[in-house]
Amino acid sequence: MAPTRVIILGVAVVTALGAGYVAKNMSAPPAQIVSSAPSEPAIRLTEVLVLDGDVAMGATLGDSLSWQSWPSAGINENFITRDADPEALEEFKGAIARVPIYEGEPLRRSKLIGQGQSFMSSILPTGKRAVATQIAADTSAGGFILPNDYVDVIMTRRNSAQEGGGDAYVTETILKNIRVLAIDQAIQEDEEGRRVRVGDTATLELTPQQAEIITVAQQMADRLALSLRAIVDTQEVVQDQADYLVSGEGRRGTVRLIKSGEMSEVGARK
Repeated sequence: MAPTRVIILGVAVVTALGAGYVAKNMSAPPAQIVSSAPSEPAIRLTEVLVLDGDVAMGATLGDSLSWQSWPSAGINENFITRDADPEALEEFKGAIARVPIYEGEPLRRSKLIGQGQSFMSSILPTGKRAVATQIAADTSAGGFILPNDYVDVIMTRRNSAQEGGGDAYVTETILKNIRVLAIDQAIQEDEEGRRVRVGDTATLELTPQQAEIITVAQQMADRLALSLRAIVDTQEVVQDQADYLVSGEGRRGTVRLIKSGEMSEVGARK
């Protein structure tokens, strides 16, 4: 074979080998760089104690608690965090809610009854008094009055000094727009065997003056009835109430008579 042909064949072989090598490198996947450093989240998170379900006022929290990750920048100082109180999940299981708490809401100590405090004293506003009065289904809107409803208190009593002789009844609204704090419920069966809940005692939120009025009324009245108010009527500002029961003054146009420990009123003569 001529030397020229040998040289040309050698060059062709070398060129083919170089082209194959280049093609192989181009088809290979790019090299991956693996970092051993741990990746940091884009947002710093903190575990916060939240409610898994709704908790009614006066109910225990029980198992309705869990830890949930929250952005650290949005943490309120009143939130309960796992970093600050890691045992909070067990600590607050027996806690009692002083107001309604709802699912997904971060737990705050201000919404719980303090240690050693009773439920009623915790929900009672400053300057108010809680007074209980006996009720029955026929004197409490058929049993439909519930806590946080607003009622009027109606007193019915005998007036033995009524002109013309014979006993007569006097009925008046002694307190208006009063909030019901609690209803003592008892389970009973009706005539058809159905189990119903009937309240025996209503606890009312009163001012000290109103507390005195209803205390006197309970001694005087043959019956006290609660009249349920519509929601739209709870905004009414009440100006008058039966202050005369504790002030010693009768209603306008009447004269109070006290005989044998019983009080009665008669119309004043002109």
